[in-house]
Amino acid sequence: MVKVGGSLGDDMSRACADIRDLVAEGSSVVVVHGGGAESDRLAAELGRTTRYLTSGGGRRSRYTDAEALDSLTLGMLGRVKPPLVVELLRTGVRAVGLSGVDGGLVTARRTPPARVVVDGVDRVVRDDLSGRIADVDPHLLRTLLDGGYVPVVSPPALDPEAGPLNVDADRFAARLAVALGADWLIVLSNVPGLLRDQDDPASLVAEVPCDDLAAHLDLAGGRMKVKLRSAGEARLAGVPHVVLADGRVPSPVLAARAGSGTTFVEGAR
Repeated sequence: MVKVGGSLGDDMSRACADIRDLVAEGSSVVVVHGGGAESDRLAAELGRTTRYLTSGGGRRSRYTDAEALDSLTLGMLGRVKPPLVVELLRTGVRAVGLSGVDGGLVTARRTPPARVVVDGVDRVVRDDLSGRIADVDPHLLRTLLDGGYVPVVSPPALDPEAGPLNVDADRFAARLAVALGADWLIVLSNVPGLLRDQDDPASLVAEVPCDDLAAHLDLAGGRMKVKLRSAGEARLAGVPHVVLADGRVPSPVLAARAGSGTTFVEGAR
């Protein structure tokens, strides 16, 4: 399982070359991607404002009303996924683009109404179309993998009652990896991994013990907290090799498998 961050842009081609090599060696690979940054650019082009809400506990997340969900879906499925699939096809990989909705692959439960802060105003939000993943049915992915294809998957997920929902792409990748019994979950982004000092790449934390995850969350900011939690959950759920690594380096997937980045281990070392 390889998760590529939408922020990588053209750097995704480096991961695609590695995926080609892994497939040529006989490995089965699933690619997951997000696309929040591209969706924000699209929203701006459409004259839409990207808004965020803050929960009572201080957690900040995207406010996904119907308009925002439309921008997210268009961005991920219309702008991020096609170039990624095309690049894989160009290298000789038989890539197929999917979302969590296809075949009921990933189902989710819609976030209930909650009192939050939006644009500095405290209010109850009832129209948020985001949710948490409830279940993964890996049958479609296994069928494609058995046929020699590389699935390229992204949110949204499906709530049978509410329809498509925005779910976090890192949690999405972690849940897919667990459901498939993956040997590896490699999460690539535009940073080397977890850093003790965000301005110093040399301060990389090489290993994170899952039983000490909370202490390491203090080092993380923004999106990295979600990546840490998702990666730790996947490791504890049985994925043997979980790595947060830099997608901008040459051969980023193979480098992660060789030991670069931040690796998650079960206990303290």
